[in-house]
Amino acid sequence: MMAMATVVRQCWLFVVGSACFAIATLPGLPALMGAGVANVLTFIGSWFFSTAAWMQLVLSVRDRRLAWLSAATQFAGTLLFNISTGASVWAHAVRAERRLVWTPDATGSLAFLISGALAVVAVTVSVGIVEFRSRDWTAVWINMLGCIAFGISAVGAFIRKTGVTEDEVLANLGTFVGALCFLAGALLSLPPRIPPEGADRLRGGSN
Repeated sequence: MMAMATVVRQCWLFVVGSACFAIATLPGLPALMGAGVANVLTFIGSWFFSTAAWMQLVLSVRDRRLAWLSAATQFAGTLLFNISTGASVWAHAVRAERRLVWTPDATGSLAFLISGALAVVAVTVSVGIVEFRSRDWTAVWINMLGCIAFGISAVGAFIRKTGVTEDEVLANLGTFVGALCFLAGALLSLPPRIPPEGADRLRGGSN
């Protein structure tokens, strides 16, 4: 029961973190609320991601090696996003932005891609190559799409020597789509609710 409760908290932390990223990059909204507010939102969201990823890593110790490697790589990616999003709040020099904002962002996106691929392989081993009825299979593929979108976002977010972002629209859109995918994947990963009588039996109740 404790492990299941931890999974529920982990999923909701991913949901909140994803929502922060999605709101910060909602088409048209960054221009309306300002880059500063958007940067703060993604910084806050990155810590929800890291906390959830750490919980997932701890729980994955009992899983197959592939699942643990996926969780470990994902956690490393979230830490890189902590650095990237944090630096975006205060780094205003071109050199600092390239080194502390874009580089960790690109490396974190690569870590997410590797993590997503490992998760796909792990679930494929368990349920098969194509299994639409499996929530786990659906969730990991949606997450994989999110990882790809974050990777595309990192390409668009490249900062030139002049300080101009390569493609700001692509960067924001990739982040927005990726965040929605992660949000959907987290909701799909929520354990099914256990009826009260079932919960009593799990706790060793009298029923």
